[in-house]
Amino acid sequence: MKTFGKQASGLRLERMRASPRWEGEGFKNLYPALPDLRSGPMPRIGELLCGQGRVPKAPLPAVDPRPAWARPPETGFRATWLGHSTVLIEIGGVRILTDPVWGERASPLGFAGPKRFQPIPVPVEALADVDLVLISHDHYDHLDYPTIQALARTPVPFVTSLGVGAHLEAWGVAADRITELDWWDSVRVANSEVLVTATPSQHFSGRGPGMRNTTLWSGFAVRSADHSLFFSGDTGLTEEYADIRAKLGPFELVMLEVGAFHPGWGDMHLGPERALTALELLGGGKLLPVHWGTFSLALHPWDDPPEQLMAMAPRRGVQLVMPRLGEAIEPGRVDRVNPWWRALAGLERSDDAVEPSLEEHDPAIQWPLD
Repeated sequence: MKTFGKQASGLRLERMRASPRWEGEGFKNLYPALPDLRSGPMPRIGELLCGQGRVPKAPLPAVDPRPAWARPPETGFRATWLGHSTVLIEIGGVRILTDPVWGERASPLGFAGPKRFQPIPVPVEALADVDLVLISHDHYDHLDYPTIQALARTPVPFVTSLGVGAHLEAWGVAADRITELDWWDSVRVANSEVLVTATPSQHFSGRGPGMRNTTLWSGFAVRSADHSLFFSGDTGLTEEYADIRAKLGPFELVMLEVGAFHPGWGDMHLGPERALTALELLGGGKLLPVHWGTFSLALHPWDDPPEQLMAMAPRRGVQLVMPRLGEAIEPGRVDRVNPWWRALAGLERSDDAVEPSLEEHDPAIQWPLD
């Protein structure tokens, strides 16, 4: 299927094989997973197919960010969470979009797989002024086929991990608009002082049969003269975050994945508690939690990630940045959290069954997809 993307070949594949991360027929995590990250068994199919509270019974509060985007940020640094791991960052006079997903399903199939329960607050066509798109890795909830097709019709350049450019080219993005980075590689955003550096993460990749770990996965550090941020992509807890702090920190804003956690996935996803530990390894900074509030990709209730963070962050001295979807915020001016998601608490958690996972339709596609 075209939505699977395309395997790398030629000079692209030669460069991938030259990476220290390449071993045998694919990429690997540089260091073994930390001990005890998996504290339970992998979820069973029946658990993935149904459960209580995994989607809200009504859309979450959201705002249209376009009026705010029409004005430059007063501090020179602004972030707009658009859902899941999609964030529009305004820094150093440029606009950077992370892992853009406008599609209805985190899936290669139009009729099955995790379905969006939260509308995105602005159409993709409203993103004409984006200067760069960052793609952390090739899973369906981070590299979205219909979104890339839409962005391919614009002149926006892409920065991504090794090998992911093959997917982008197959979907219509010109080769000269794609920059692929290995860990610790850097690139400057055109006509700016903003530097983007790919960083280690503890994860995996793959979109279909035979594609497991055939592209790299990364986080990204972004720095201007006055501001800095870190975006995790998807990751388990790794001591390499201390290396990131030493080489690229400190960070004013840290965007870490907190949703889709499970005891059996501790070596590939953080979840709220380990996100706070990762933040400490990175040297602190204000925490903008991502990878929640859009798709049901695990067994926990949809509002577990923010509620756990609200309980734990004060005890660990962490300042949370938790805007509504579409709310453009300047991190330097955030000093408290308004738990806006609790407006749905009176509706109770949904008892509806969740859409079937792709394992029911294609056993070659491994869970979790994200």
